[in-house]
Amino acid sequence: QFPGLNTFGISIARVDYAPLGINHPHIHPRATEILTVFEGSLQVGFVTSNPENRFITKLLQKGDVFVFPMGLIHFQRNVGHGIAIAISALSSQNPGIITIANAVFGSKPAISSDLLSKAFQVDKNLIVRMQSQF
Repeated sequence: QFPGLNTFGISIARVDYAPLGINHPHIHPRATEILTVFEGSLQVGFVTSNPENRFITKLLQKGDVFVFPMGLIHFQRNVGHGIAIAISALSSQNPGIITIANAVFGSKPAISSDLLSKAFQVDKNLIVRMQSQF
């Protein structure tokens, strides 16, 4: 929503994290993201794609920069007791966002609890409880 960026193929956002706040695991299907910390400390991480599924994580301090590759599940977490502030730049003016838990447990209509139970290898009642929270 910053008119000066229209048609440049990029997006930028300021993110303010509450103490111990989280930007939940999510994906940007159409953009790589570069995050710069301006205040506080953030634990950041992403998971590589199959078959590795390797978890890459780092603790960032003021002035640190981290890159999240396009389409990979990633998150940020404020590990401090004060606020944290970061600027996120994305390589698309329409990067999209898919929040993992919302997509899996909050879809409408709901994904079959039998299917999710088998996929996550947990009791069906746990899946039903998770779905009820969304």
